[in-house]
Amino acid sequence: MYGATFAAWRAEAAEPWHAYTHHPFVEGLGDGSLPRAAYLRYLVQDYLFLIHFSRAWALAVTKAGTVDEMRFAACTLDALLNEEIALHVATCAAEGLDEATLFTAEELPQNIAYTRYVLDAGHSGDFLDLLAALAPCVLGYGEIGLRLSAAKGKTPYADWIDTYAGEGNQQVCHEVGALLDAAVTRQLGDRPMESPRWPQLSHRFVTATRLEIGFWDMALPE
Repeated sequence: MYGATFAAWRAEAAEPWHAYTHHPFVEGLGDGSLPRAAYLRYLVQDYLFLIHFSRAWALAVTKAGTVDEMRFAACTLDALLNEEIALHVATCAAEGLDEATLFTAEELPQNIAYTRYVLDAGHSGDFLDLLAALAPCVLGYGEIGLRLSAAKGKTPYADWIDTYAGEGNQQVCHEVGALLDAAVTRQLGDRPMESPRWPQLSHRFVTATRLEIGFWDMALPE
């Protein structure tokens, strides 16, 4: 769907990947059964997540091995800070949550665990480590959006679904998949799965996927 590397990691992470992309929170978005309070809880935490996600893409600029990789990371950072976060703020404002409320909200443990894991992957590893930790969010949301959009269910969360199923986001997903494939080929060669680094990178992808599950869990009523 989004490149050979993603397809391979997704297959190796089949069980947690399904749990992430078919989580009760996700299914509730699709059929409209998700409690509004859970959605608002998610929106607040997702704002904080996007702040750290932006920092991770800023880190990607310094970890990149080519000018093209630097340009891509810089463009992604710009889009996050000046487009996606602004869109998120507008969405929250419509729900009665202003940006000051979002910025000063308490960051929950599941959010801390996930975002700091991604940042640590970049600080302690290289560009591939960082991409492996970033990929589940970028590409998972794209996959979820497409699946829920295809179901054409009537739901109050249609705007969320349309955002991630939309042409703009799907283009980003394909570009990230191509970036990942190119970086893997550059560093690991034409047979990356035979590289001694492959299991470590695959494990990073699995770990980030499991942390995505925890992020969904965080929003649901206890």
